[in-house]
Amino acid sequence: MAIAEVIKYEGDNSIFVWKYPKEDFNTNSQLIVHESQEAVFFLNGQPLDLFGSGRYTLETENIPLLRHAINIPTGGQSAFHCEVYFINKIEQMAIRWGTDSKVQYVEPTYGFPLSIGASGEMSLRAENSIKLLTKLVGTEHDMCRDKLVSYFRAFLMTKVKTYIAQSIRELKANIFEIDEQLLDFSSALKEKLTPDFADYGIALERFFVSNIVKPDGEPQYEKFKELHFRQYADIAEARIRQQVGVIDQEAERQKVIIKAQGTAQKRSIEGYTYQQERGFDIAEKAAQNEGAGNFSSAGIGLGMMTGVGGAVSGMVGGAVGGVLGTMNAPAAMHLFCENCGAQLMPGAAFCENCGAGVAAVPHCVKCGYLFERPGKFCPKCGAKREEIQ
Repeated sequence: MAIAEVIKYEGDNSIFVWKYPKEDFNTNSQLIVHESQEAVFFLNGQPLDLFGSGRYTLETENIPLLRHAINIPTGGQSAFHCEVYFINKIEQMAIRWGTDSKVQYVEPTYGFPLSIGASGEMSLRAENSIKLLTKLVGTEHDMCRDKLVSYFRAFLMTKVKTYIAQSIRELKANIFEIDEQLLDFSSALKEKLTPDFADYGIALERFFVSNIVKPDGEPQYEKFKELHFRQYADIAEARIRQQVGVIDQEAERQKVIIKAQGTAQKRSIEGYTYQQERGFDIAEKAAQNEGAGNFSSAGIGLGMMTGVGGAVSGMVGGAVGGVLGTMNAPAAMHLFCENCGAQLMPGAAFCENCGAGVAAVPHCVKCGYLFERPGKFCPKCGAKREEIQ
């Protein structure tokens, strides 16, 4: 038998806790602890020391030359019992979990009772080695991942079902949209479960809910699912109608703008203003009136018709302007407001209808053109202005 032993870990990474198979080793034995491991030295059933990574010399009461004599009264058993446990501190990942039965809760959005299941993955890590050994491992020779999960199964099922119902209520998670909230749902469950694992010296590093088992096929669930999706279909339809309405309004607005631009361009080309166009409309209505032969009966004074005739004469060769000019020459001097089209009083400086300023320039008697600025000749027909003023 060797005087001093080399004590080191001989398991794999799937083991949480592993006990060195030999006990009551001699004093001055060498303990080697690898990185990401811890070793707990027990003497006479008590955790005496905790070792991190490194190489250590163990001092026990077992002296090789004297131990046989000392152990005679105990039948060869060492009176100074010692043992070493190795604890893997690495994170054990991809540990699957799932509820063994449906979780009953009241759906927070619609207020109807539901039964759902859940499953996913988690990762665990040994955090407090002594607490893990004393509360969970006991005298076991090893604690692999599957064995640890089996120990936690009943505990986990009881806790996680309660926490699922609580978290759904706190998050106000709609059952039909809960897949969009799986990250928040997972974080909420992890936060609630962490203290429970810590009581056993285990750190819950990660906890994921990857699947929610919904009660598809249940009449009540299907009824509310139909109502839920119909609601969103109605909202989508209303939005589409609103967008179509906006498009139609914009199209009508563009039509009005195009029509106005065309009308303005037509006036510019043909050489008349909006007020003159209004005069054309008055003249046309007067001509269609049964009393067109009597302008006074139609409510239209000769002065106004002179202005209208002057504008129309620019379009039809001056025929109406010539006739009206011969009927009442002074009336040819009547002006109309460029802003609102109302007839101006003789010598008026401002329009009594809209208050706009009036430029005292007459129309051309020959062609009806409204002079816009002083000059010697009419820019429309070429007649001398001094002859017609």
